[in-house]
Amino acid sequence: MSTIQKIREKLYELPEGVAFGYKQLGLELNEFYAAAKAIERLIAKGVVRRISTGVFYKPKQTPFGELKPNEEEILKSYLFEEGKRVAYITGTSVYNQMGLTTQVPQKIKISSRSKRIYISKNNLQATPIKSYVDVKENNFYLLEFLDTLKNFKQIPDLDKNLAIRVLSQKLKNFLPDNIKLLVECSLAYPPRVRAFLGALLENIEQTIDLVELYQSLNPLSKYNYGIAEILPSAKNWNIK
Repeated sequence: MSTIQKIREKLYELPEGVAFGYKQLGLELNEFYAAAKAIERLIAKGVVRRISTGVFYKPKQTPFGELKPNEEEILKSYLFEEGKRVAYITGTSVYNQMGLTTQVPQKIKISSRSKRIYISKNNLQATPIKSYVDVKENNFYLLEFLDTLKNFKQIPDLDKNLAIRVLSQKLKNFLPDNIKLLVECSLAYPPRVRAFLGALLENIEQTIDLVELYQSLNPLSKYNYGIAEILPSAKNWNIK
């Protein structure tokens, strides 16, 4: 079977809008050169689109036009190493997805503990943030949540009333094991984040024991989030 035939068969199996590289096409190293030429022809025909060097996707057509992959797909090759997640998207991109801001950042922030990820390719710009804990598939979305608490006051155009409702609902949707892991991860974050998390969990009356979280805080410290009138349990965690 020729290289182009292999590529066409593999492309048929791949879903639309999902990023892929040469490895996902099941090719041998000695076939990469021929594959590059073949993919260039497919790009010219509109069968495949290029995201960046060596990263492509099958475009998905909708009644409103061609749908591009989301940021997670576009950045997949940077967020994973050997199939394991080592980084995640954070910052305004996440706050926008959560409905906390209408702002769309020009540069994406990528958080990782094991590597610093800089990207500057065409319209794709990203800068690194150091993660507080090792990033894994079972905790990256919890770290996104904790980052939101950490940067709460810096979220552009934030409606604090709406934000508290959104954050509370997300906590309610987490399973008990997720909440336990969330609290465990929060112990590596600054005290104000732990206090904010404790107040949110207490307010939604989660059954998880919050003693460890509470005892991790200095009882004399105060945290100014400007949410005391919105979040009834805030005063119990020294939050203004």
